Amino acid sequence: MNKKTARRPASLISARGRQGGYPTAKYIYWQEDDVWLGYLADYPDYMTQGRSEDELQENLRDIYCDITQGHVPAARRMAELRVS
Repeated sequence: MNKKTARRPASLISARGRQGGYPTAKYIYWQEDDVWLGYLADYPDYMTQGRSEDELQENLRDIYCDITQGHVPAARRMAELRVS
């Protein structure tokens, strides 16, 4: 994987955290050619894209709002299980 397409975790937008008083959600993103791709860490099934990082973040916010407001029926969410 070269530098251009390397995945870089980001910590903007965690429903668990707050940044500047606003809710945040972690997301994973990377660039392929001239397109930015990404998905919310808690909802990996819902990937989106943008022509820029800003457009990608805007699209991720839209997905977050749709899911948390119940507009996505049966949205699958990632969770962590304590095994011991």
